[in-house]
Amino acid sequence: MKEPYYITTAIAYTSGKPHIGNTYEIVLADSIARFKRMEGYDVFFQTGTDEHGQKIEQKAAEKGVTPKEFVDDIAGQIRKIWDLMNTSYDKFIRTTDTDHEKQVQKIFKKLYDKGDIYKGSYEGMYCTPCESFWTESQLVDGKCPDCGREVKPAKEEAYFFKMSKYADRLIEHINTHPEFIQPVSRKNEMMNNFLLPGLQDLCVSRTSFKWGIPVDFDDKHVIYVWIDALSNYITGIGYDCDGNSTEQFNKLWPADLHLIGKDILRFHTIYWPIMLMALDVPLPKQIFGHPWLLQTDSSATNGEGVKMSKSRGNVLYADDLVDFFGVDAVRYFVLHEMPFDNDGVISWELMVERMNSDLANTLGNLVNRTISMSNKYFGGVVNNTGAKEEVDDDLVQVAVSTAERVAAKMKNLRVADAISEIFVLFKRCNKYIDETMPWALAKDESKQDRLATVLYNLVEGISIGATLLEPFMPETSAKILAQLNAAKRSYEECKEFGKYVSGTKVTETPEILFARLDVKEVMEKVAVLQEAQKAEAAKEAGEPEAAKEEETVIDIEAKPEISYDDFAKLQFQVGEIIACEEVKKSKKLLCSQVKIGSQVKQIVSGIKAHYTAEEMVGKKVMVLVNLKPATLAGVVSEGMLLCAENENGELALMTPEKPMPAGAEIG
Repeated sequence: MKEPYYITTAIAYTSGKPHIGNTYEIVLADSIARFKRMEGYDVFFQTGTDEHGQKIEQKAAEKGVTPKEFVDDIAGQIRKIWDLMNTSYDKFIRTTDTDHEKQVQKIFKKLYDKGDIYKGSYEGMYCTPCESFWTESQLVDGKCPDCGREVKPAKEEAYFFKMSKYADRLIEHINTHPEFIQPVSRKNEMMNNFLLPGLQDLCVSRTSFKWGIPVDFDDKHVIYVWIDALSNYITGIGYDCDGNSTEQFNKLWPADLHLIGKDILRFHTIYWPIMLMALDVPLPKQIFGHPWLLQTDSSATNGEGVKMSKSRGNVLYADDLVDFFGVDAVRYFVLHEMPFDNDGVISWELMVERMNSDLANTLGNLVNRTISMSNKYFGGVVNNTGAKEEVDDDLVQVAVSTAERVAAKMKNLRVADAISEIFVLFKRCNKYIDETMPWALAKDESKQDRLATVLYNLVEGISIGATLLEPFMPETSAKILAQLNAAKRSYEECKEFGKYVSGTKVTETPEILFARLDVKEVMEKVAVLQEAQKAEAAKEAGEPEAAKEEETVIDIEAKPEISYDDFAKLQFQVGEIIACEEVKKSKKLLCSQVKIGSQVKQIVSGIKAHYTAEEMVGKKVMVLVNLKPATLAGVVSEGMLLCAENENGELALMTPEKPMPAGAEIG
């Protein structure tokens, strides 16, 4: 019986069409699932959509549709892109599925009956425009830290989960299971920033909106995202908290791998395990927080890239990239260019470069040359005549060892490195052509047997490489094997040289796998696409044509003088924003990951009304580095981004006039 392997992605939030950074995760998970199937596992691969919440309710109202109509449309778009990218998921779960909603209500009730969930209230200073509670210490000059408006004492009823009850048990589990959170840097972050300082009880219900799963014993409350969305990993395979779970659940759980973005690591490595502990359900075996695929544009004049945003027209979507390059080229790029634990970068120009060098030249040209020579010299028939020479040994050794080298990388989730190992084989085949010079052998009648063996060795090496390529580039793998008239091998068969049946005939006319592209032509088409994106963004925002503004002089009230010693205590440096996202609990806050020298700081800023998260990425900004960390809307902030403000309350980030490296001192 095959050993089961259960892998999941985070479920995509149905607020809009996913960009290529979102799509990367599903392709990454698919490559792991496919490779595990190749190794002989009985794989179950689950993905889906997270469809409840206030943001959905608001967006639906703006569109003039019901929340269900809105999420049906977006979930359809997400699934269409997942299918376009040829991902082999076994189940697509939606949190609006009736069976999921029923189980979530039962889970909530069970935790409530157990005493792990209790009714309480938010209490503090309330900002009506932001719909946010703040403690006295979080206020700035007595006002809302998000928008600067007046706040008033207020109280809102909510249910809370007793996180601290299980904190010590989770810490012990993490310490005794070093593989539980990967990479190690993510584990250290969760331990040092959240678990060891002490956990606060978690709000798990809301009353300020209705689009959610009702608490069935208190229907003015809806169950908040932490229990609703996270539970999909067990409800999707048949969990029932009454003890009537399906055979599938008993077979698959605990999950072998939760694959998620590093930005939602806390929810999956702290909230989710504690929920499972409270339910007396085993914890997943491993949670991998993958890095981000940053959407930067390498055409910037300073060579350091510029931020991407819909309003600029340069957000990258999977379907647009597929139109230019094809599905497998996009899969290759997002998998191969993403480091194990550092963020990757994508751009149109880099895509063209990889298309031309790795795919068209290294791989496509190798297959084309080999088939063409087989047809030219032997009418397409590939024979192993046994005319071996010493030069063959290294090719054979590389070919038969590739499978284990790929497996070793995949075991540690180093997918980019696994692909590189396969391309080492393809490059070795190209080198073998240069070493053996088939065109020279063809001129010598006495060398015909040797020529036949050389071509056989090439076809055999390519066949092994093409089989191992299947998890990463399934269509390309199938095309290569079809042109060689070769059978797809098992993982174990990839360790043997000589499985290709001697006397087999290759295709008469080899198909061009990847056509070389002219970067200038591509960028001309991209410019048209970007203009269309800008127009669409402007239309959605209802923006009027920009009007000229007169220069304005602003006088502000002077603050008390400080000494030079006071000023010297402040440390200002240039920071580069490498990632940014909206803070879910706030209408005004953005959370930026800011590179300052060799370190990265997380900084929360109340500038969502002035910048989108996409616009922030790539900016060089002025940072107050040594500000004492503070918690805003439940998110730790480790510094401050400096901004200027005009008479209309509009903010502009302070940026260096000339190109400056991240970490440059300001003084």
